[in-house]
Amino acid sequence: MKTYILTGASDGIGAELARQIAQRLGPEAGLVLAARQQALLEDVAAQCRHHGSEVLVAPTDVSDPAQCRALVLRGIERFGWLDALINNAGVSAQALFEEVQPENLGWYEALMRVNLWGSVWCTHAALPHLKASKGQIVAVSSLAGLVGLPGRTAYSASKFAMTGFFEALRAELKAAGVSVTTAYPGVVATEIRDRGYNAVGQPAGRSGLKEDKSMPVAVCARLILEGMERRRREVVMTPQGKLGRLLKLFAPGVVENMALAALKDEVRPR
Repeated sequence: MKTYILTGASDGIGAELARQIAQRLGPEAGLVLAARQQALLEDVAAQCRHHGSEVLVAPTDVSDPAQCRALVLRGIERFGWLDALINNAGVSAQALFEEVQPENLGWYEALMRVNLWGSVWCTHAALPHLKASKGQIVAVSSLAGLVGLPGRTAYSASKFAMTGFFEALRAELKAAGVSVTTAYPGVVATEIRDRGYNAVGQPAGRSGLKEDKSMPVAVCARLILEGMERRRREVVMTPQGKLGRLLKLFAPGVVENMALAALKDEVRPR
């Protein structure tokens, strides 16, 4: 049996990753599903059990380091070992920096605790077990972790921080045989942007990005799993992302214009 801990597994990319792992491995998969909403986790768990996979539902708030440690401990107690940690939990945000009042800047820190620190705390707790199994770490970042996106200063900051942390960790773990794969999805057809913070730290209720060409969540999950199978260093999922990364080295102004063009007119800076 191959065992996985997945954070942010109640919906979106995380839930789809769990379902696809269960579909691929059936009874050979042991899944620890973590997120804050237990009812949604139970629904995903039932779908995975339908394929014969063994599932532990572990309600977890990754912004709390004690809960991150408890999550890994519960997984080890249930399955005895760990093959892969998928750091997928994340919060989005859409707000021009100048629109955020001083008294509302606290949500920048709250977002960082989930997107960066949740990954750091879970990874630290899982590391001895992953070294023992020569396992895998996956960090689900974003194209916003490669190119700074206007209106997403907080989100880009958290994802750039993930990029740097996991790039350094990859080098540290090379000799130990633990692979680190960082995934960079573009706009994926989930509700993460609708639930993300607005300028006052409340759920935005809408996306500030053009979503007519958003990637189906099933395709995103499949690309991440294929990257895991090959133990790839990075998974950049879209042609625009690959092009933007290259152009950033030689024509950064062009990349900024591409990022601005991805915004809906009503949220574009004037």
